[in-house]
Amino acid sequence: MKALKSLALVSAMGAGLLSGAAQAADELTLQLKWVTQGQFAGYYVAKDKGFYEEEGLDVTIKPGGPDIAPPQVIAGGGADVIIDWMPSALASREKGVPLVNIAQPFKKSGMMLTCRKETGITGPDDFKGKTLGVWFFGNEYPFLSWMSQLGIPTEGGDDGVTVLKQGFNVDPLLQKQADCISTMTYNEYWQVIDAGIPAEDLVVFKYEDQGVATLEDGLYVLESSLEDEAMVDKLARFVKASMKGWAYAAEHPEEAAEIVLENDATGAQTEKHQIRMVGEINKLVDGSDGKLDMDAYERTVKSLLAGGSDPVITKEPEGATSTVVTDKM
Repeated sequence: MKALKSLALVSAMGAGLLSGAAQAADELTLQLKWVTQGQFAGYYVAKDKGFYEEEGLDVTIKPGGPDIAPPQVIAGGGADVIIDWMPSALASREKGVPLVNIAQPFKKSGMMLTCRKETGITGPDDFKGKTLGVWFFGNEYPFLSWMSQLGIPTEGGDDGVTVLKQGFNVDPLLQKQADCISTMTYNEYWQVIDAGIPAEDLVVFKYEDQGVATLEDGLYVLESSLEDEAMVDKLARFVKASMKGWAYAAEHPEEAAEIVLENDATGAQTEKHQIRMVGEINKLVDGSDGKLDMDAYERTVKSLLAGGSDPVITKEPEGATSTVVTDKM
């Protein structure tokens, strides 16, 4: 009887310790740039496989959407960390939101302009007089920088381009409302293919190939977060676990896609599309350790400054990046 009581006491103590550990987990909220999809597989994998829990973290992942601007969310206290493209983050910083890049999981850009071959477009000079679909909500900056560097006005006319404010779909190309539309290598391009337009009937301009690629999907916090040692420690554990998630997704893309689908409350995603997306996303992460490549940062800044009379940012950013988090990993 004493042995049974002792065993029960030990079990109760163990349960109490586990409960205390769970309660002691540091909470952190991540705001995604877009809806739940393979673009964010590393974070969902890290949560599902317990990588965040191993680091003593309780991470909440908030999906984005067409009416959600991550810089506004974090400025309003709705998140501790956001995922954003660097052009958007630097433009927001110049406008007064003190965002700082603490890690850069994506090494490469997946942004493209996809055109119907029948329009006669074979190179950037052929954009003149055409209608181009462009995403806004902070996604327009790479495009505007590119057009500015080409010297092509964006107000229409024979020597300029007409900008169609594109929704987050490929309808303008399918319905021939635009000659070209914005697409990502891992998403909208394949939506065009799946809609019945074969690759041979398309002309694609990758921003990487045009020398105007800017960094995408970085991790950003407010400056004030980096003034708190406890928060810096929490962020370092978060980035470490997230990169472990990305490494796992690279090794197990189909499982990663399944995890994403399990977290998609809308049920709008398909298995085929998500598996393909995770595979394409892994090419952009490309084995990253999460540390920002300063040469890539400088190229991004240079591209955003090179805007003639209408640059994306008007001066060299100061304090826009920090290695304090990745140095602790």
